[in-house]
Parts: sequence; structure tokens; C-alpha cells
Amino acid sequence: MSAFLPVDEQLDLLQKGAAEIIRVSDLRERLEESRKTGRPMRVKAGFDPTAPDLHLGHTVLLRKLRHFQQLGHTVIFLVGDFTSLIGDPTGKNVTRKALSREQIDEYARTYQQQVFKILDEKLTEVRYNSEWLGKLGYEQTIRLASHFTVSQMLERDEFHKRFQNEQPISLHELLYPLMQGYDSVALECDVELGGTDQRFNLGAGRELQRHYNQKPQIVLMTPILEGLDGTQKMSKSLGNAIGIQEPPSEMYGKLMSISDELMWKYWVFLTDLKQSEVDAMKEEVAAGTLHPMEAKKRLSRTITAGFHGEAAAQAADENWARMFQQKTASEDLEEVHIAFADVEGPAEILQIRLPKLLIQLGLAVSGAEASRKIAEKAVKLDGEVAANSLVPIDFLPAKFVVRLGKRAKIAIIGGVGEGV
Repeated sequence: MSAFLPVDEQLDLLQKGAAEIIRVSDLRERLEESRKTGRPMRVKAGFDPTAPDLHLGHTVLLRKLRHFQQLGHTVIFLVGDFTSLIGDPTGKNVTRKALSREQIDEYARTYQQQVFKILDEKLTEVRYNSEWLGKLGYEQTIRLASHFTVSQMLERDEFHKRFQNEQPISLHELLYPLMQGYDSVALECDVELGGTDQRFNLGAGRELQRHYNQKPQIVLMTPILEGLDGTQKMSKSLGNAIGIQEPPSEMYGKLMSISDELMWKYWVFLTDLKQSEVDAMKEEVAAGTLHPMEAKKRLSRTITAGFHGEAAAQAADENWARMFQQKTASEDLEEVHIAFADVEGPAEILQIRLPKLLIQLGLAVSGAEASRKIAEKAVKLDGEVAANSLVPIDFLPAKFVVRLGKRAKIAIIGGVGEGV
């Protein structure tokens, strides 16, 4: 009797949140073969350590890896320490800046510390692609490159655009999909996971496996997760990311700042709820039996608890309620949402410019008037007189009841883009 669940039950979990699978029929066949032989499938996802920390966008793939792991398959967390020397050109209109070996090694160590917040460390096979790529000589690299043409490479969206715009394409960038594809050959992968922007690289693995007389891997692609702004890909460089190492209160607060529409994507891609459970919750909100804010609070608690534990998530929830909900319980004030842009130093000492905030809220018509009112101690934040023009805040989003004389408004500060 096979230890694996029936194929339909496995597919129910594996297809959740998948943007595309190449091909579902092949995945079904491979799952049936696995049940018949008792051999778990070999499933990998590669991560190039090009930055010190992972954010929630990275965890979409990690969570899908975990689903394979929960179903009893062999999960390979591949550290692209060798491919990092090239730098994945995906989504880039310029050549990536080369990292030093020391930087790559340090980032790789931090990645491993973070991924096991999601994956089961005891059941995860951790590999470094320098194991095999570092041993490829000129002859093997030439043979590898012979399987692709220059025209195939230029069909890739990033390269095509750069070629058309007469922007440089470095020769070593063309090697990246070959290297990633060879990873699948070296690991004899049954399945490779990646974002939809990785289609070209993932397809290279299928192509090379055919040349090496292996069954071409199934490709499972997950959507690109939008960041806090709800429009652009989550990225620390864009300032719209939620790092998995961030303190519980900051993680919870950022999650509460996302739009109601984006909330449902986060439920699907960042939690282990079944699609049917997410759909049922969505129907409750549409029917008016569940408030959208309560659904978002559940989401924020669930994700925060996954990285910091139930107690920390509950404390963050209670802290947010004290700061945001209880402030406005006694009076009905207009809420004004303002993007945050004036960061005066590192993240731990965020500050806002109070004169500019007063203008944004319509409580002052000019910076001179705002500064004068502050000097006259006529401005209050959460009932306390504002003594300085620069106000420190603990994390984003921040919420203040701002009062000038008899007028008052609620400032909700957070997100990305132009603003205070």
C-alpha cells in the first residue's frame, strides 16, 4: 500500500495558487508513478543569495515546496552560490553588479537560517550548485552551450528588449539559463518551481534533461506577488516588501496596510488555507457577515504567527488595536491615507515631517503656518502637544490623531510612493 495520498488529493493542494503547470497531465503521471513505486519525486527550487534577507514574496515558492514536502516528496532547497556570480538577468534591463564570493557565502548562510521557518529542516535536502557548476571545464561548458542558439536566447523578453534598445548584453548573462538548466540535470529533478518570470530558465532545464536522456521535469510556476503598494512586484529595492526577519509588530502592521483586494492573494499564496476555505471567507465578507478588517486581522495574525509564534502574533494584534482602533472610538474623524517617503535615517528610527503632514491633512496652508503653530504648541498628536517638527515612529503604517485647534483628522501613514 502506497504511503502517498491519492493523486487527486495531492493535485488539489499542489495546484492551489499555481499560475501554470507544464504540464498537469505529466504531473499526474509522475505522481501516479510515485505512488506505484513508492519513490518520492525530487522537487527543487533555486535561490540565488544576492541579498541578505528573504521577504514574503520569496516565501510563495517556499510554501509550495512545503506542500510537496508535506505530501512526502523529496524537497531540494538549492542555493545558487555559483549562479550568483553571473546574476539572474530576469526582469533586469542592465547587467547585474557582480557580487564577491564573501558576500555570496554570507547571504547563503542567512538564507538557510530563514528558510527553515517554513520548510522542515530534517526533511530538506540543501545543495549548492557550485558542487557541479564549479567543476565544469571549458569542454563541458561548450557542449552545454551547443544545445542552444543565439536566436533562442534573444527570444527571451529581457534580452530582446535590450537588443532592440541597443542596450548592452554581457556574454556571461547568456550562460545563466544554461547553468540553471544544468542544475536540474545534476539533481535529476522531477519538478522545478519558479515564478512566472522564470519561464525561460525553467524551460532550459526541460530542454537539457532531454539531451541528457532524463525525463523532462515538470515546471510549476507561481504568480509574482505584489508588494504593499498592490501594483509592483514585492521588492526591498522598491520599498514595498515585508521581510520575514522583521519584528512581529512591524510585520503585522504592514500586513494590515494592504488593500482588501490584495488581502485575498495573500491568503492564497502566503498561508496553508485551502482554496475552498479562502473562497468561503470571501463569500462571508461579500455577504456582510464578516468585516473585511477582521479578515485582514486574521491574515496578519496567521502570517505573523508563522514566523514569530502565536504569542508574538497575539501581542502584535493587541498592540495594533490599541494604536489604531481605540484611538478613534470616541469620535468620528476623517481618515486620510498618506504614502510615506521622508525617511530620516535607518528603518529603526523612522521620522515624519510634521509641517508637511499638517499641509497634507489640510490643517495648514503653508509650511510657515504649520511651523508657527507647532512653535505655539497648538498641534497635538494623539492628545499630546507636539514639541518638534520631526516626529519619530516605530513602524509603518503609522496612525495618528492630529489636532490643530478645534480641527482634527486621522493620519494613516504607510505604503510607498510620494507623500509625507
